Formats: sequence, C-alpha cells, structure tokens
Amino acid sequence: MIDIESNVQEENEFKDDELVCYCFEYTKRDIKSDYLDNGRSFIYDRITIEKKAGGCNCSKKNPKGR
Repeated sequence: MIDIESNVQEENEFKDDELVCYCFEYTKRDIKSDYLDNGRSFIYDRITIEKKAGGCNCSKKNPKGR
C-alpha cells in the first residue's frame, strides 16, 4: 500500500542546499545552521521583517511559487 501523505510531505520538503528564500538567497542549510548556532533563527526574523515591510517577494521569485 502506498502512503500518499508521506509522499506529499517528501515532495514539499526543502533539500539542504535548496533555496528557501529567493530574495536573500538563504538555503535550508543556512536557516538550520543559524538556528543551531543561536538557539533561534535570525534569518527567519529578517525574512519576517522584510515581508512586513514589503521587501520580500519570494512568492514571485520562487519558481515553485512558495
């Protein structure tokens, strides 16, 4: 039997070297390392601030639309 939910989740996950933020060119690895080094992600904070200020447009720059 095929587990459809498992396959969907795998398709939606980012690979370590894949860009997560196309505006600032952060990869999954960058964000993960930032979190492990600091106990939180300053990169995520920066992206959140930029999105609120209108300075992030990943949804249009990302070819996957996310």
